[in-house]
Amino acid sequence: MNWASVSPPEGGSQSVHYVVRIYRRGEVSQQQRMVGEVPAGGEQSLTDSDIEWEKTYEYRAETVTVVEAANKPRVQVEGEDTPLIKVFADDVFPPAVPFGLQAVFSGPGQKPFIDLVWAPVTDADLAGYNVYRNEEGTAAIKLNTEVLKTPAYRDSDVAPGKRYTYAVSSVDVRGNESVRSETASETVP
Repeated sequence: MNWASVSPPEGGSQSVHYVVRIYRRGEVSQQQRMVGEVPAGGEQSLTDSDIEWEKTYEYRAETVTVVEAANKPRVQVEGEDTPLIKVFADDVFPPAVPFGLQAVFSGPGQKPFIDLVWAPVTDADLAGYNVYRNEEGTAAIKLNTEVLKTPAYRDSDVAPGKRYTYAVSSVDVRGNESVRSETASETVP
């Protein structure tokens, strides 16, 4: 039956429109749920933000014809389902880049060190930070062996007369690392 050819009731009006409904279920679960609905036609996109990372989900879509008439119940006719599509929710997104890095020399009369501080990254899945250092004309090396849990680091392996340049990155619980921050430099007298 072609809904567009149905005549509206006398004294009333009828409207026909089409939507695409997207359904999801976990790979091990048979329970499905609708994750959204978008108007049919043209380019369609829908973001499913209620997922857990590192899990596999199956999605399907169906087109629904919706007929609405004045003073009548809404009629919905579901079309054929699309084939299932499997999606592995792999978190490959790095956390935010740290900013506000400052480097401060310890001062005269003390064992030399350079303290680094920066603004904390507030990503929910943050695991910590890495600190990188280089001297003029050399490649940067990572100073920490384990991710740092706080936005601070003390570099005690410094020598008089050298200038050190630092950058930091943030790392999430799945090992994704941000690009390095802007640098900060300090000279040991």
